[in-house]
Amino acid sequence: MRALAVLLVLLLAIAIGGRALVHSSLPTIDGTRVAPALQAQVTIERDKLGVPTLEGSTTADIAYATGFVHGQDRYFQMDLLRRVAAGELAALIGPPALDLDRLHRLHRFRARAHAIVASLDDDSRLLLDRYTAGVNDGLASLSARPFEYWLLKSRPEPWTAEDTLLVIYAMYFDLQYEELQHTLSRAALRESVPARLLPFLLPTSSHWDAPLDRVPSRTANKTHAATVESYPVPPSTPDWVSAPPVHAQASEGEDMAAAPAAMVGSNNWAVDGAHGASGAAIFASDMHLGLSLPNIWYRLSVDTKDPQGKSRRITGVSLPGTPAIVAGSNGKIAWGFTNSYGNFLDVIDLEVDPQDPLRYRTPDGHWARASVHRERIAVSGAAPVEFDVADTQWGPMLKTGAHTYAIRWVAHDARAVNLGLARLADADNVASALTIGASCGIPTQNLTVVDAQGNIGWTVAGPLPRRLPTHASTTALTDFPVRSNEYRGWNGYLNPPEYPRLVGPPGGRIWTANNRQLAGVEQAKIGDSGSDVGARATQIRDALFARDRFSEHDMLALQTDDRALWIEPWRKLALETLDEATLEGHPQRAKFRRLIEQWNGRADADAVGYTLVRAFYSAFYEAWFGGLDAELAKTQPDLNYRHATSRSLAVMEALAQHRAWVPWRFDGWHAFALDRIDRAIESVTQNGTTLDEARWGDRNRASIKHPFARMIPSWVPIIESRLEAPRDPLPGDINMPRIQSPSFGASERMVISPGHEAQAIFEMPGGESGNPASPYFLAGHENWVHGNASPFLPGPAVHRLVLMPGSSSH
Repeated sequence: MRALAVLLVLLLAIAIGGRALVHSSLPTIDGTRVAPALQAQVTIERDKLGVPTLEGSTTADIAYATGFVHGQDRYFQMDLLRRVAAGELAALIGPPALDLDRLHRLHRFRARAHAIVASLDDDSRLLLDRYTAGVNDGLASLSARPFEYWLLKSRPEPWTAEDTLLVIYAMYFDLQYEELQHTLSRAALRESVPARLLPFLLPTSSHWDAPLDRVPSRTANKTHAATVESYPVPPSTPDWVSAPPVHAQASEGEDMAAAPAAMVGSNNWAVDGAHGASGAAIFASDMHLGLSLPNIWYRLSVDTKDPQGKSRRITGVSLPGTPAIVAGSNGKIAWGFTNSYGNFLDVIDLEVDPQDPLRYRTPDGHWARASVHRERIAVSGAAPVEFDVADTQWGPMLKTGAHTYAIRWVAHDARAVNLGLARLADADNVASALTIGASCGIPTQNLTVVDAQGNIGWTVAGPLPRRLPTHASTTALTDFPVRSNEYRGWNGYLNPPEYPRLVGPPGGRIWTANNRQLAGVEQAKIGDSGSDVGARATQIRDALFARDRFSEHDMLALQTDDRALWIEPWRKLALETLDEATLEGHPQRAKFRRLIEQWNGRADADAVGYTLVRAFYSAFYEAWFGGLDAELAKTQPDLNYRHATSRSLAVMEALAQHRAWVPWRFDGWHAFALDRIDRAIESVTQNGTTLDEARWGDRNRASIKHPFARMIPSWVPIIESRLEAPRDPLPGDINMPRIQSPSFGASERMVISPGHEAQAIFEMPGGESGNPASPYFLAGHENWVHGNASPFLPGPAVHRLVLMPGSSSH
């Protein structure tokens, strides 16, 4: 008993000490503080959600204050981002991060960032230096270092100017590096299937396409009645389909409560002043990313002066680690981004000298030798690891299976990163914003802009390679690794006037949803590395053309639209399959039919019918492509058919409409489809769930966590709020505006009409603070869960901190 009492006292002491430790790292948000780097006074006011409003007279001082609040609230998040980009995570986390560090260190982004900082113009360097000073002062203002560093038994290292560029590089990994996996999956597919099947398996377009330069007629809404009957289907069934059935893991990943790596998301759209309910243009944005705590974005509002000395307010979301408002409004324009999925990374299949693995064949037929950089990875709790990075004339070498590749990536060039995004805050109309966007050094994105005059416009923001005619990027999703003796790469980058753009388009509407942007020749400038199939874009486009006027609340309703229009053909097929003869003596089949007949057509949290039809669709993928995925995974575990093409939905629709690829063990299509019904029933009920209980929200529960959620034992109550958001059942899924999985979804929702920000709407998962003891850790999260409209502008000030220029007292 005495030993138990001692243990309980010890645990209580740990809990009290831990709680006190976490609280001690909360920021000071009231009072006055001297900030030697400032030119003039800056005030930081926070509302009841902890959203800061910064008021200062110069751009440099605002950059300092932005860094200060980022350093106070989000330093550990920023630290992870810079380390992920630089391949330096193991120095903080230890050996589990070594594999990721080795992969990312190939690109030597720390060295690239250092070189770019040294070449910055004076204005950019001033902005970066002031932001860096603010970050370090914000961190130093905490009474104790953030709790994560105590758990890791380490101390935060100071922020540097090059770290801000590394945060931008981290977004390149997040938004573009999957193109490597797409290309390698296509290479594995080409080696695994007959050449005659490739055009069918890798379609270049589909009936779901919703390009911006093709305005539908008001009577041409075909979302429910899309047809692929003209799509040619190879008549013979491939061997992998007729092989013994494979219950592929893919059907439990992308298909039922999809994993983030298998999902594509982000929407934005706009209507011009003629279609806004108040006569003003309206912009809607919901950028989709992996979800964690804290959220990737940090809300911010800035009151300052424009270049002409006039008062200006900019409100939106910032990316901790960088000084700019990434998306939002300055009262004259509102803007935001979606990932473009163009061609920005080439994979070169090297012909390597068998006697010297560093020598490779070039297009002129000669041998070239890769240069070698010795890289040293520090590892917390273990000895450092050294390895060589071999750089070809195109980029680093990567050995995969029997191949050695070189990676030519936009991110390797100096054009890839700059601070140009901050200039959007000074734009006063659509035209000027689009021009600024084209010169931004960010992962290349769709940029949609509206202005206070009622205009709307679109372009791509970020670097666009100037492709050579012999290796042109087209609208086709058929890019494979190119042999090194044939590769010519690209010739620099397009200039801003050459970028594709639309201003004041016919119809007065713009929409982007990661889909192919254009039907015309301008699409070749962007390319297609895996753009979304387009079902989501089609649903958004059709909703925008279904009425003439929209309010902010109408736009929010579209952002949270969970109508599962894409899956309607599969419900119809299931109902056709379950005829009276198939139901007799099969109560589960009868219940399956009844539940999908009663279903309301939405992927809402209570939907049972959606779960069942989704499982039916997944069962067909398993039968048609489970064996193929198993074959592709032999080359590399993460390669599969869905990574080879983003249009697997269209391919499956064609197979279903043509009643094709029936495995040999079935006596015709009907028997095959009925077997897929039974497989769906089996998968849904495998954990003891009855069909009636198969609610979609139970499979799609939020799993939004702090990275340390699994490191702290549940019995240690060191924090007052959890490291995990509530496990709320969530509506939404793939191929609809409300893209949602447990840990992937809308990282923010904004609806803005420039000049009418008081009526604008904002939501985001998680709260402002990265400290779980803060009242702002989850503040506002419930509005995001339920899609409730909440104000875009910060509320009345509850706290006020004044930063004063002067000499430090330290």
